[in-house]
Amino acid sequence: MMAPSEDQPEPVIVFAPVGRDAAASVGLLNRSGIAAKTCDDLQSLVAALQAGAAAGFIAEEALFGQDASLLFKWVADQPPWSDLPFILLTSRQEQAAIEAWRQRLINSLRNVALLERPVQAQTLVSTIQSALRARARQLELRGLLAEREQAAQELEKQVILRTQELKAANEALRDQMTVRAHVEEKLRQAQKIEAIGQLTGGVAHDFNNLLMVISGGLEMLDRQTDPARRKRLMDGMRQAAERGSGLTRQLLAFSRRQELQPQTIDLARQIGGMRELLDRSLRGDVHVTLEFSPDLWPVEVDASELELVVLNLAVNARDAMPRGGTIEIHAENLPLLDQGGSTKDFVTLSVSDNGSGMTREVQARVFEPFFTTKDIGKGSGLGLAQVHGFVQQSGGKIELQSEVGRGTKITLFLPRSSKEPRPDHQHVDLHVARRPPASAGSVLLVEDDDEVAALVSEMLEDLGFQVVRAATAAAALGALANGRRVDVVFSDIMMPGGMNGVELAREIRARRLDLPILLTSGYSEVTKQAAEAQGIKILRKPYQLAELSEALRGALSRHDVN
Repeated sequence: MMAPSEDQPEPVIVFAPVGRDAAASVGLLNRSGIAAKTCDDLQSLVAALQAGAAAGFIAEEALFGQDASLLFKWVADQPPWSDLPFILLTSRQEQAAIEAWRQRLINSLRNVALLERPVQAQTLVSTIQSALRARARQLELRGLLAEREQAAQELEKQVILRTQELKAANEALRDQMTVRAHVEEKLRQAQKIEAIGQLTGGVAHDFNNLLMVISGGLEMLDRQTDPARRKRLMDGMRQAAERGSGLTRQLLAFSRRQELQPQTIDLARQIGGMRELLDRSLRGDVHVTLEFSPDLWPVEVDASELELVVLNLAVNARDAMPRGGTIEIHAENLPLLDQGGSTKDFVTLSVSDNGSGMTREVQARVFEPFFTTKDIGKGSGLGLAQVHGFVQQSGGKIELQSEVGRGTKITLFLPRSSKEPRPDHQHVDLHVARRPPASAGSVLLVEDDDEVAALVSEMLEDLGFQVVRAATAAAALGALANGRRVDVVFSDIMMPGGMNGVELAREIRARRLDLPILLTSGYSEVTKQAAEAQGIKILRKPYQLAELSEALRGALSRHDVN
């Protein structure tokens, strides 16, 4: 269908080839200001409609007996916006056949208005004008649809252009992210190097002090004959060794590699039993108050590590109160604390003081390893880092509140235990070792370090064992293959030669299932699960004589039970 023209409006097509209806109708419409033209046959009617029409005025007798399929096809093929109005001029013929034919004609033309002869001029003009208004609305709709289609096409172009721009921006962003990732990786590497330098410097400083006490004490022992002075030297070296062991434990706790032994404990009883230790560790002008809720829930933590944590916090609080003060240790239940989307019961353990407090800058770094505000030699900077590592590894969290001049409060959130604590705890005496009978048995000691092997051999012999030493796992297997009597194997985990202590134990079990095995390591977390899977206990280095005796008796007794 041709587009309408503003200069030449589409005409009304008149099809009335019989009589004077066509000429009279066109004349009447023209006088009324309506463009109109006539058609002589159906073919010219369809051609005129295809050229563009505002309406169709058809006398029904012009279609009697005619094949109007081309007209009906044109009506059916109109675009969705178009429904050309037709005015059908009819006569008063009520025969059934004519009525049926007229109804089919109306259905085929679709948008039809009927005018019955005789028709007044005003009625004809009014009907034609109504049809033209309806057609004008259709043409408006066509214009709107065309505008919408044009807008859609324009929008599609904009979308394509914007998509291309976004693609380019995305590629540029990916390039920036790649560059940023490289920069961040380099920054992390620099931070790691700085942290390692700080770590090694701090460890070297503290261990050099400890080694100085031990090496110097050993040299002075050879020069002293006074028992009192020898005892003081021995006590100093023993304390240095214990400080070194504590420093190692703090390092492992900070790195979350410390092998914890959680158990259900009663906080009030456990910390209450530290009263004497706290009094010895603090000055006389520092007072400690303990306040525990009467219905305090049990918690599941490593008891010895918890005591070390409380002692660290108390010593820090003491150092923050150079003129004396009060340390308050308080514990209470905290039910249903949200923990990562789930709820969990906790027990809060807080240690607070009324000392100097911390600035915001210090609070931001207080849990960093080797960060300390104390004078050189008065603190390693690992105390609070160890506390933080212990709490995280125990499944809890830690909070810090501090104000300059008003003191500090550190709160530990410890997970509640569903079990009941044991009524009492058996502690190993770390200073008094009971000597077993002289016939304690034979030990195959597997240790690659000659100095450590010499010391452990002395300890084993002091416990009444006969010692056979092997420097590697292969040598140990060779000693067992020679038929030498061995009652228990005591092996280090980390050894040269391609086979560690756990693998050695597995090989021994394959050959001699009846032979007890005890392993030792200063860093046992890596192989803990593998050892426990075989039912083998690990003695943590450094250990004292009583701990070694207890571990060997346990290994032998477990074997006897099995």
